[in-house]
Amino acid sequence: MHDRMPRDLNSGLTLPAVLSRGGMILLAAVLVSALAGALGGDRPTDAVAVVAEDTVAKAAQVAALQAELDRARGALEVERLKNRRAEAVQGYSARFGIPADLAGAIFDHAITEGIDPSLAFRLVQVESNFRPNAKSRAKAIGYTQLKLGTARHYEPWVTEKDLRTRDVNLRIGFRFLRDLMRQYDGNEHLALLAYNRGPARVNEYLQAGGDPDNGYPQAVLTATPQGRQ
Repeated sequence: MHDRMPRDLNSGLTLPAVLSRGGMILLAAVLVSALAGALGGDRPTDAVAVVAEDTVAKAAQVAALQAELDRARGALEVERLKNRRAEAVQGYSARFGIPADLAGAIFDHAITEGIDPSLAFRLVQVESNFRPNAKSRAKAIGYTQLKLGTARHYEPWVTEKDLRTRDVNLRIGFRFLRDLMRQYDGNEHLALLAYNRGPARVNEYLQAGGDPDNGYPQAVLTATPQGRQ
């Protein structure tokens, strides 16, 4: 019996996992059988039954303590992430001279869409200088200067009014950039060119062996907070 117990207990499962799979019953049965054998009989005595019951109860207590510890660790990690976010948002807000709520929205939407926050802030700076009502001669709207047709590729019901809404504009703009990054295998230079000129036009240049560069990627990648007007 002693040869089987170490393999069971060292199988790689944590105690809560073992218990959650009916391990308490199995553990009690093993202990009962082992103690009965040690006493020289085939039937468990009352003492053995008491020991087995006590062992199961203690195992349940250990499992409860482990679960409580896991919850505490999770809560601590959440607090750490909150603090890191707060520090990052405060830093971007100060560097770019924008309100904390706008900095927080840009940061959160960038993270959600898988965009480097530093790139996201520079994109918004170059596109709109952080002005929500910015509109270009090409009818690009808002913080990320989205055209309505591009936005409707992601959310068909969106309107021009919607694109003047901070969270809608940032969400769709960063999602568009994320998709371009994927389309061009993570090449920031080409993704930014496609964001500015449109992927169809960039692809035409590339297929013809030409260079679609117009200086836009460099403007975004080298943008500094001092560039605000």
